[in-house]
Amino acid sequence: MITAEDVLELPASSRIDPAARQPLQVGSTISVSVVIPAKNVAAYVAETLASALAQGEVGEVIVVDDGSTDDTTAIVRTIRDPRLRLISNDSAGVSAARNLGARHASGQWLLFLDADDRLRPGAVGALLAAARGAPRAVLVYGDYNTIDSEGRQIGRRDMLKGRRKPSGDVLARLAAGNFIVNGGLALARAEAFRAIGGFDVSLRYCEDWHCWCRLAAIGEFEFAPKLLLDYRLHTANTMNAAVRTPQDFFPAIARVFDDGLIMARLPVGTAAGLRRAAEVHLVTYSAMQAVRFGRYRDAFAYLGMIGRRSLKSLPRAAARIALACFGI
Repeated sequence: MITAEDVLELPASSRIDPAARQPLQVGSTISVSVVIPAKNVAAYVAETLASALAQGEVGEVIVVDDGSTDDTTAIVRTIRDPRLRLISNDSAGVSAARNLGARHASGQWLLFLDADDRLRPGAVGALLAAARGAPRAVLVYGDYNTIDSEGRQIGRRDMLKGRRKPSGDVLARLAAGNFIVNGGLALARAEAFRAIGGFDVSLRYCEDWHCWCRLAAIGEFEFAPKLLLDYRLHTANTMNAAVRTPQDFFPAIARVFDDGLIMARLPVGTAAGLRRAAEVHLVTYSAMQAVRFGRYRDAFAYLGMIGRRSLKSLPRAAARIALACFGI
């Protein structure tokens, strides 16, 4: 049962920028709201916004500035589109920024787009088409490719033709590792997102994975097998900064496996094994990122961490790490 404490709270420090907020058209129905948390992303935010506003199915784009000290807000204000709104969040963090944007969103579906990524043409339409075919889904998601800081393609995920990810009841699979990867390739049903309480503001990393697990505990997911997002990899973004280690991500694992809503829905007796799988997944991810940024000694050390947790998982993890060299 969802309790009152799960309801999303609006931070007292939050405020809407009246100069940038645009009123909705009377009688309009917004299907998709795009929420973009932004902090010091002047180099990318215009491109990100262009990719979101180019999606014909998007009814509004809400930028939540999280205390930028560069020209981020000035750039947002130069874009004249009645669907664009700007909110200030006073450096409360990315989770609080997303929650605030969701609280002000009018759409039936929410898409959380990072301010340095970009949606591919037709991405939202493809997600909505998948949603129409899965009326019970609380989240619909696709796949992504990777680009560098200059916007050049570095990923080779188009080589994985026909790759399928899970649909339906995905909680156990998701608890073993975040196969959603990035909120910019997913539509979350707004009503369900608010019911589970949004993003946990106590988590610094992997807060999206925890949120997706809570959504999976109350409804089904649907996979749309298309590349929908250009996911930017560079040392400035949160998950890929050179100083990140597996230990940074372990608090999220503890949170997932201490969450009453999630634990109540996991099959009896599976939590310990799924937790170990989640640890292997995140250490493997850390090793893949280390390879992508030339930190080969770290990647080798992370392989040792994987082996100590599960020798059975070591060959597959090593293969995934090797593929990272080729952007897959």
